[in-house]
Amino acid sequence: MSDSPSDPEDSVREAVERSRSGAPAVGEVLRDRFSADEVFQRVVAAADEEITSGVRELFFSAVAAGFAITITFLLYASLSAASDNPVIGVMLYPLGFIYIIIGGYQLYTENTLPPVALTIERLASLPTLLRHWLIVLTGNFTGGAIGAVALAYGGVFDAKTSTKAIELAEKGAFETGWWSLFFKAVFAGLIVAGVVWVVFSATDTVSRLLVVYIAFLAIPLGNLFHVVVSFTEVVYLVLLGRLALLPGLTEFVLPVLLGNTLGGVVLVTVVNYFQTSERRLENARFEGLSRRLTLPEWAFGRFAGRSYVPILDSVEATLVGEDRYRVMVPITNPRTDTDLVELAARIASQKQNATVHVVHIIQAPEQLSLVSGGNVERIEAESNKRMQDIYALGDECEVDITVTSLASHHAFEEIFDMARRTQPELVAMEWGDDQLWHAARAERPLDEITNQLPCDFAIFKDRGLDPSEILIPTAGGPDSGLSAEIAAALQSAVGASVTLLHVVDDPSETAAGEAFLDNWAAEHGLDAAEQIVDTSGDIEAAIKRAADTATLVAIGATERGLVSRLASDSLHLDVVNEVECSVLLAERPSSRSLLKRLFGGGQRDKSQSEITPGSHNAKTGGDDSVAEMDE
Repeated sequence: MSDSPSDPEDSVREAVERSRSGAPAVGEVLRDRFSADEVFQRVVAAADEEITSGVRELFFSAVAAGFAITITFLLYASLSAASDNPVIGVMLYPLGFIYIIIGGYQLYTENTLPPVALTIERLASLPTLLRHWLIVLTGNFTGGAIGAVALAYGGVFDAKTSTKAIELAEKGAFETGWWSLFFKAVFAGLIVAGVVWVVFSATDTVSRLLVVYIAFLAIPLGNLFHVVVSFTEVVYLVLLGRLALLPGLTEFVLPVLLGNTLGGVVLVTVVNYFQTSERRLENARFEGLSRRLTLPEWAFGRFAGRSYVPILDSVEATLVGEDRYRVMVPITNPRTDTDLVELAARIASQKQNATVHVVHIIQAPEQLSLVSGGNVERIEAESNKRMQDIYALGDECEVDITVTSLASHHAFEEIFDMARRTQPELVAMEWGDDQLWHAARAERPLDEITNQLPCDFAIFKDRGLDPSEILIPTAGGPDSGLSAEIAAALQSAVGASVTLLHVVDDPSETAAGEAFLDNWAAEHGLDAAEQIVDTSGDIEAAIKRAADTATLVAIGATERGLVSRLASDSLHLDVVNEVECSVLLAERPSSRSLLKRLFGGGQRDKSQSEITPGSHNAKTGGDDSVAEMDE
């Protein structure tokens, strides 16, 4: 490729670097502000930090902001009482807001508006946005109420100032009508949200502070209303016996809340959103367009799948769209989960151009911020120190291993979210008694109802990795096909011996069972496998007997519906608990309807190639007992 200055690749690289740093390219005049596209990227970055904050962090930051608003009310009343000039009375009104912005506290209409950009882009769901708003608003009101108590009972105001404070509060509570409050609040919301946009567009602190001061000075000068200030005033009047709480909330706080929200969201956030370029999403997120929430996810959040689309890290960005066979391996402890990684590496080693993506998932406390204070960097550094054994496995199995460290408040959900956004061919994960196996499927019950698996899943119950003797119980289901694929890879990688088990009801069906296994083995590349046809009709007992000489049992996920499993136990649970060797549960994505997910009693539909005419499966129509063996 040419190295000339007009090289398109160089131009793109230059544009990216310019966007990252805010600095111009060589020969350009130094800019004193960011472009609209760059501002949007900064807003999105701030929105990510806010939307991923823990409940405790959000709430107490909001409490601090609500209490800081008390400063605004205090100074407004004090200066107004000391001077008859209304301009002098409002000169220090913005101080509380300046404290909030400099301190990075959460204030409704200020820090709650950036997440709207994520919601519009379908990167965050409506429930996630509303949850964020509710937590911040509750914290703001709590802090404002605490401040109002201090002002009412703490002797902060003298008699003259107290009288002025009551007068100012009653102006909104008694002298301004509902609709007038609403439209005044719309303009206040416009101002506050506009401050957010302008603050992100400025490149120096002095400009930001000047904008904040002038903008919030306009609220009292324009006789406008901010919801947190209004709530603080209502509580102050209630404490002094001048107002009942319910009328104060419905006739004063509510119209101001609605007006602030409308003014901020519609008149600023949405308008500014549409003035940015169509490339904003790709710039904000790697492969963003293809990773958006679906409409049900956007409307219902985790009840329909995901609630949030995180930013891809640099490793993930290289994985998306990669033309390689990739096995994703979520682990929680690099020192103890080596068997799982080795299993994945052995499977991948038999594929052309394959790689293993190890995801070290750290369960983070709710109160820990994942996007500030260097927490992620510290977590990643500590994780990398523990990965030497993992990388050594890659060398031993002659397969590439990449590692991602992921701190999450919802570790289990992150497995499926990452699988959806990076699209591996197979996910190999640890069997957790507190996570999965009460369901005998890869998903938790709610996920099973609301989602489709994004790829193949292999769940490993580790009692020591020894793939030398593999047992596959099968009745022809698609999930046992995945078991066969894994067994074939292990057979080629380590010389594993494979045994196939098929259970029929009585000896008269032995020939049909043998014919079924012959066909099934040929279709799945396991012609050399030992075949067992058990005529007892007791699947569970048959598996236990055959497992006595096995080192690994590979069994398919149950196809029974959630309600059916709640009514009676799955044989999978008994097999897992009672056999002495390791167990691998395999599950392939399916397109089962909601009714089948809830009430299904058997297998997914199979192709004719999966059911041999005259076999036990064909004769019984795939009854529940057979389906439970290998689904």
